[in-house]
Amino acid sequence: MRISQLEGKRVALWGWGREGRAAFRVLRDRLPALGLTLFCPEAEAATARAEAGTALQVCSELTGDALAAFDVVIKSPGISPYGEAAVQAAARGTQFIGGTSLWFAEHAGADGVVRDTVCVTGTKGKSTTTSLLAHLLRASGARTGLVGNIGLPLLEVLDPTPAPAYWAVELSSYQTGEVARSGAHPQVAVVLNLFPEHLDWHGSEARYIADKLALVTEAAPRIAVLNAADPHLAALSLPHSEVVWFNQPRGWHMRGEVVYRGEQAVFDTAHTPLPGRHNRGNLCAVLAAVEALGLDAVALAPSVQDFRPLPNRLQTLGSRDGVRFVNDSISTTPHASLAALECFGGQRIALLVGGHDRGLDWHDFVAHMAHDMPPVEIITMGANGPRIHALLQPLADAGRFGLHAAANLDEAVRLARTALGEKGGVVLLSPGAPSYGVYRDYVARGRHFAELGGFDPEQITAIPGIGIG
Repeated sequence: MRISQLEGKRVALWGWGREGRAAFRVLRDRLPALGLTLFCPEAEAATARAEAGTALQVCSELTGDALAAFDVVIKSPGISPYGEAAVQAAARGTQFIGGTSLWFAEHAGADGVVRDTVCVTGTKGKSTTTSLLAHLLRASGARTGLVGNIGLPLLEVLDPTPAPAYWAVELSSYQTGEVARSGAHPQVAVVLNLFPEHLDWHGSEARYIADKLALVTEAAPRIAVLNAADPHLAALSLPHSEVVWFNQPRGWHMRGEVVYRGEQAVFDTAHTPLPGRHNRGNLCAVLAAVEALGLDAVALAPSVQDFRPLPNRLQTLGSRDGVRFVNDSISTTPHASLAALECFGGQRIALLVGGHDRGLDWHDFVAHMAHDMPPVEIITMGANGPRIHALLQPLADAGRFGLHAAANLDEAVRLARTALGEKGGVVLLSPGAPSYGVYRDYVARGRHFAELGGFDPEQITAIPGIGIG
């Protein structure tokens, strides 16, 4: 649905965060006569009225009947369409879309293809991959937009002047279905991997996977770049897209620390600034996407040496008294915590895990702690901390590692430092769970961790390269 098609309809916004504000500004600019209602909690209503004035009617009655009074509701990504009120309204004809859908519809050509646009999604690694993609595209001399879930809502860059030559767009599982609903087709779509996540938003693991894969199964990109090593992706059949596989011998793949294109050794990643082998492996996805755009990926590969890693993603903050602090606050699944541990093999680690409990299964994580090299100490915290602690207790009783429960992050850091003692080591915040309920988001959690370690949070939170440049 294009913005012009909203004219004459009953339209509401749902959510007054950055995405909601961006949608409001675009609609005021494009359709100034359009009446708008905002659905938001009463706590946000005063702020919304102060910022929007009389151009916006604010309603805190979030019911199916209230939503059903509108033809179209433009919702923020964090609001699930599977909640009871949304389902009731949708059954009565209300259409729910997001800013992502509007952006793609506006940028689609006559054939529906959004040219020179690469969409990147995956359970883990998508932010670093999208940022690295933008970095290499800029290394080619092309003006490139790094936008989307990485921290810049698409509607904030709806019609920039001059327009970039390429768009690198990160999409969360909340947004991938929006591309399909827009009726547009990305030129290139990259899917890195799939593990259970955001089950509270999607309602089930099956729905999460279906929503995530909608980017390639429903949006039908011209070219789908897929990870051959992921079983969910390897089983896909995409008759309407050209499929390019990475992590398989005929395409871009890793052998040891070296990136290969088929049988051609291209680049040794051993000393690159990419944190973690999984991120170095995702360089293969980036190079496949660059090549899908028609550029010389082999020539651009060495430019990864100039890449600046993103904050909150295996980010080394520095050392204090022989203890190194590593901030992996963006880790929101047990699989992400395991990937973080792999980066520090053989080192003395105090691992901080736990946060918001959305029902993810930690048994696989526990199995790895039983058979792999475990940390010196594991400190559990947060709402799901007791559940994780109970699963790990038998291994701790057997002497595999030390185990403590912390009431909060402050206590967890203190316990970690004590556990490492004079021998030192790494305090690794890789919680494997969201920050909801305690922090505004994972960035706020990472900032607090930096402060507790004795570092300036202002120096570690900026995302390099975000925006158009």
